Amino acid sequence: MTNTSFLDKIAQVLVDNYSDKLSNTIVVLPNKRAKIFLIEALKKQVENNILSPEIISIEDFIQDISGIRSVDPIELLFEFYEVYLSVTEKSNQQSFELFANWAKTLLQDFNEIDRYLLDPTHVLSYLKDIEDIKKWGIEVENKTQLLENYIDFWKLLPNYYQSLYAHLLKKGIGYQGLIYRQAVDNLISFSNSVTDKQYVFAGFNALNASEEKIIQHLIASDKAKIYWDADQTFLNDPYHDAGLFLRRFKANWKHYKTTDFEWIVDDFSLTKNIQVIGTPKTIGQAKITGSIIENIIRDNPDTTLDKVAVVLGEENLLVPLLYSLPSTVGALNITMGYSSKNNPAQILIAKLFKMHTNALSRNAKSYVLYYKDVLDILTHPLVEPYAKTAGLVNIINQNNYTFITHQKVMELNLEPTDLFLLLFEKWEKGSVTVLQTVAKLLLRIKDNLSNDNEEEKITKAFVFAIFKVINKLINYYSQHEHIDKIDTLHAIYKQVIDLAEVSFEGEPLNGLQIMGVLESRVLDFDTVIVTSMNEGKFPAGKSQNSFIPYDVKRELGLPTFKEKDAIYTYHFYHLLQRAKNIYLLYNTESEGLDAGEKSRFITQLEVEKQANHNLTHEIYNAVLPETAYKPMVIEKSEAVMTRLKEIASVGFSPSALTSYIRNPIQFYFQKILRIREVEEVEENIALNTLGTIIHETLKVLYEPFIGKFIAEQDIQNCFKQIDDEVLKQFKAVYKEGEIKKGRNLLAFEVAKRNVSNFLKVELESIKAGDAIKILALEETFQRTLTHPRLPFPVLIKGNVDRIEERNGTIRIIDYKTGKVEKASVTLKTWKGLTEEIKNDKIIQVLAYAYMYETKSNSKPIEAGIISFKNLKLGFLPFNFKEEKEANMIINEEVMTNYLEQIVVLLNEILDEAVPFEERV
Repeated sequence: MTNTSFLDKIAQVLVDNYSDKLSNTIVVLPNKRAKIFLIEALKKQVENNILSPEIISIEDFIQDISGIRSVDPIELLFEFYEVYLSVTEKSNQQSFELFANWAKTLLQDFNEIDRYLLDPTHVLSYLKDIEDIKKWGIEVENKTQLLENYIDFWKLLPNYYQSLYAHLLKKGIGYQGLIYRQAVDNLISFSNSVTDKQYVFAGFNALNASEEKIIQHLIASDKAKIYWDADQTFLNDPYHDAGLFLRRFKANWKHYKTTDFEWIVDDFSLTKNIQVIGTPKTIGQAKITGSIIENIIRDNPDTTLDKVAVVLGEENLLVPLLYSLPSTVGALNITMGYSSKNNPAQILIAKLFKMHTNALSRNAKSYVLYYKDVLDILTHPLVEPYAKTAGLVNIINQNNYTFITHQKVMELNLEPTDLFLLLFEKWEKGSVTVLQTVAKLLLRIKDNLSNDNEEEKITKAFVFAIFKVINKLINYYSQHEHIDKIDTLHAIYKQVIDLAEVSFEGEPLNGLQIMGVLESRVLDFDTVIVTSMNEGKFPAGKSQNSFIPYDVKRELGLPTFKEKDAIYTYHFYHLLQRAKNIYLLYNTESEGLDAGEKSRFITQLEVEKQANHNLTHEIYNAVLPETAYKPMVIEKSEAVMTRLKEIASVGFSPSALTSYIRNPIQFYFQKILRIREVEEVEENIALNTLGTIIHETLKVLYEPFIGKFIAEQDIQNCFKQIDDEVLKQFKAVYKEGEIKKGRNLLAFEVAKRNVSNFLKVELESIKAGDAIKILALEETFQRTLTHPRLPFPVLIKGNVDRIEERNGTIRIIDYKTGKVEKASVTLKTWKGLTEEIKNDKIIQVLAYAYMYETKSNSKPIEAGIISFKNLKLGFLPFNFKEEKEANMIINEEVMTNYLEQIVVLLNEILDEAVPFEERV
């Protein structure tokens, strides 16, 4: 019988020992899934038609004994809330959200108390005594009301338990522990009623006290037999967790004082090839799993994959794995629930909850929506192709709507589709109406999806899973109408969706088996690939979701993380027990959500290595390309040259020249291809927007003085206009954006401060005797540059912020909202002027001087910058330092040298042989 699968052995026993009474035999297994495999094993054992025994899971069996229907966790939470309200004084009653936070943990403890048949009053009053002892040192007069309420809560626990238990029993429903306790109470009468039945318990490991009592009773009454799958390697080692429970049963059950323990096998010590493979990240494990399966198919072309199992330590590996499997796999059987949490349909519903709950909490009457919430919905892949809202998205982006009323959204979308109306229907008529709207929405989304496209079929499965959850909630809410706040609904939805799972269709007995750890119970495979073998994932970490302290659990015989670890250990070693080829994959990264050190199970296999195990350890890393990134190079085609000639005739701006110096590829995208940045809502005012507002304000304030000398009184009048003018410019530039709150209010004040400081500097200059005449504001100038080394004349064209005549000298000024130092406009040598971006400000201001030179009437010209973040330095003129002598006037020599450098740059831009090459 060595290395025969466990279910084959059970099938043999059934045929050999129960053949005459198979129809009266009931086989009880740890899970439902093993039933199909046991029937298949039975088929192999018989040649004639036989009546199959009844095969059920342990949970169904216990429900049969108790006669009580199991309820799901959310229904239980609702029922418990009803009980809580009925036994708690009105002044102390909590909202459902607050209640749910602690009730889930308490229900978990009730469940454990019942499964282990403990006296609830004893355990729960124990908890109250512990809390009393913790507060022992506090004098009576120092006990606050909060502390009194806290102690009262622990006093109430026995009452909560008794009331809930009675309430559920009356309805004929219950949580697992209650069903187990009732089954034990009904055991004698049940045992007497099944005189003609025989029970076979197979493949169990950990049993709670109720299960132990029921099974031992049936064995003692000669109505049942139990067959364990115990390997002597673990059973005989007093410290090995894989044998922890079986050692206890073997030592403590009365039955084994006179009867042999069946079965003890010696399969784990047989020859096995175990490959431990470390690789970075989840995706790396998926890729390696795919290549292992590809190799199995290549090396054994005639073999089927039904003896190959991929066991996922983490469910989020499923989708990357499906994309990594070779096309030759054929049939697949996915037998694990996949969470509905992170699929497109659930993300849409989550965003919908966020948008509407935020709108209600912000202002329920005017129903104000936040633009990000709205755009998240409108641009979602399940909405965008079908809702026809591209126009609405553009309007929101272009007009800078930050907060937008529901009414405005409806007005802006002139032809709303049914899908749009369902998404934006107000959530004002109670939870059931909201849920019915969401259900209609999901049906509409389902109708939009095709059955021909594989990805859309998977999305449909997710939509259906969420639709079922919503219908469940409608059912709960219809029965518990007093829990009707939208915030509560949101909290409950988040809890329910965590539990919702999508089931995939597959071939249970055919093809590659993909499963979770629990689904692998009782089954045996020749080849096993286990992923996510990292500590904290496999086994899971030490989570303590309980109010009962560890020491109390130890004393009362309740399972602690030690027992939970032992369950996981048994599952892991059972996977390996009869397998011949084993691949254990783990993530080598030490940081990130899916990271952690390699599992202790791997270390245990290495340290306690069996003589016949061939164990290897490899680290796989992705193959890196020789060059991480190749800079982009774009040759100049005929079309590019035509476009360059067009720019030369229309005008090269100074910023176009500096953009080429910064990165020729950027110049290519912006000027040749004319690609603009995507229009987006600017929620917080960007620096360039702030700059535009300051520029425009100064332009309006100074416009009346063009062609005139400015007097002190003129500047005094400007001070009075600052507030109104800045506000007007803000509204012109920022449109519907919010400017009265947060960062934008600060930006508004900064703009006013900058303009005011600029006027103060101007006023001081005039008081000091400067004669200032405004010649031009925000005016565009141009001049054609003709040079023998240029292939054709090039127009230089640009917008100058301000030109003034100050004490007989022309001054060309460029405003900068950022900080500029004197060094940025100081040049030591002309050579290489156009090769470095640090000279961009010099290139700009001298271009302005070149354009204006013909209009200067031979007056001396200065060109420079006024930096609003460095106003104390005033005007920063371009100056050429040669042997420590600064020359600020832009004379003919300066202009000739400058143009020589610009010609070098233009020649490079216009040369057909020089490609646009990316700077990295």
